[in-house]
Amino acid sequence: MKTEVLKHEFVNRFGDAYKDFGLPTLMGRIVGLLLYCDDALSLDTMTEELQVSKGPVSQILRRLRDHNLVKRIWVGGDRKDYYQVVDHVFLQAFINQAQLLKRNLTLAKEFERKLKNMDDPDVKKFKSRMAEMVQFNTQMQEHLNVFIEKWRQEQTDL
Repeated sequence: MKTEVLKHEFVNRFGDAYKDFGLPTLMGRIVGLLLYCDDALSLDTMTEELQVSKGPVSQILRRLRDHNLVKRIWVGGDRKDYYQVVDHVFLQAFINQAQLLKRNLTLAKEFERKLKNMDDPDVKKFKSRMAEMVQFNTQMQEHLNVFIEKWRQEQTDL
């Protein structure tokens, strides 16, 4: 398989994977392209490779930077911005997802507190579900934290 065909397939399939997570396909394609390439890429290079206009790519790069998945790189002798994935990009993506799940725990705890002294039969089932949500998300956070720490330790051992 030729490298261009391999790159094209990977970039597109990575885009599809992002779409499956409810994220923009283009976001996945950008990350896929940056994962594939050894060197940092300029906005011009990315738009040419992906055959899309600069506006959407620029917006998505900003979002990726805000989520600490991509960083801007300075290349000497060139005024353009270049981008590459951050070190440990997969861990960072996982941490981002874990933070989203943590919001569920915060939400559940908030409503569990609001329901604590309510004896209204209309909220009995909801109260039970909030208790389960707190229990589930508390345990999930514990497991996620253990995984993150274990992964970090294994990476430093390499």
